[in-house]
Amino acid sequence: MFWDRFREDRLAMWSLIFIGLLILVAVFAPLIVSALGAPDPDARDTDALDPLFATPTGPSSEHWFGIDQLGRDVFSRTIYGARVSLIVAFAATLLATIFGVIAGLLAGYYRGWTDTLISRFVDVLLAIPYLLLATGLAAACTLAQTNGGGSGCLGGLVKPGLGVVIFVIAFTSWTYMARIVRGQVLSLREKEFIEASRSMGASDMRIVFRELLPNLTAPIIVYASILIPQVILYEAALSFLGIGVTNQPSWGQMIADATPVFADAWWYMLFPGIALVLTVLAFNFVGDAMQDALNPRKRRS
Repeated sequence: MFWDRFREDRLAMWSLIFIGLLILVAVFAPLIVSALGAPDPDARDTDALDPLFATPTGPSSEHWFGIDQLGRDVFSRTIYGARVSLIVAFAATLLATIFGVIAGLLAGYYRGWTDTLISRFVDVLLAIPYLLLATGLAAACTLAQTNGGGSGCLGGLVKPGLGVVIFVIAFTSWTYMARIVRGQVLSLREKEFIEASRSMGASDMRIVFRELLPNLTAPIIVYASILIPQVILYEAALSFLGIGVTNQPSWGQMIADATPVFADAWWYMLFPGIALVLTVLAFNFVGDAMQDALNPRKRRS
């Protein structure tokens, strides 16, 4: 029933195909770049710069998307940028979903001081602007790496780069999932099948993970699918601010680097910007279609 309802949305189906192709591009980025004869994303072709002013030059037969200020190929960097966006999106969403589901289950089922403790901690995190909090955490981890000789955060568990970005985004994104799950559990724990499980002597952990969790699959999947495009924009924003992924090509970093030279090198911002917009839109369309497909009482007008 889910699949029949989902494929009624043609836009979502095309978006799903686009996401599948994007994943293939990210996985096989080195092969694609090599097969198309494009240079390495970090290779600098200074001869391709403007001979008079040493400024970036636009799209050409050798550099399809033009080059940046350092002579690096924008096409290759855009292709490799998909890797960073998807790795961060899936990893951070997975961690945020796991933390949020566990916190929501515990708060909604046990209530009392457990619910109070988790809910107040969530309120504190939500009271702080997420981008400000993420900026502070990322900067702190980077500073710890610099001053600690490679220690990073959490005793070296989180390193600057992808590790910091994934950790920061997951830490600031699990709160909404926790609230959604908590609300659902508060309703489900009073149902007859939960009372039947208690009367048969089922333990709390069995009730939580064998009875409640399977009934939360739909809202968890829907919110996780909606969270993915938010995480992609989140990573782009951090990279744009210079505290995200800096040692690998990133769409956000490319847009930030292109800002000062946009008037003379529009292509440097245009192509990673288009890739970012299309990716976010595709995940949003898929998430909306999944929400409709998993909710039989809601029909798209």
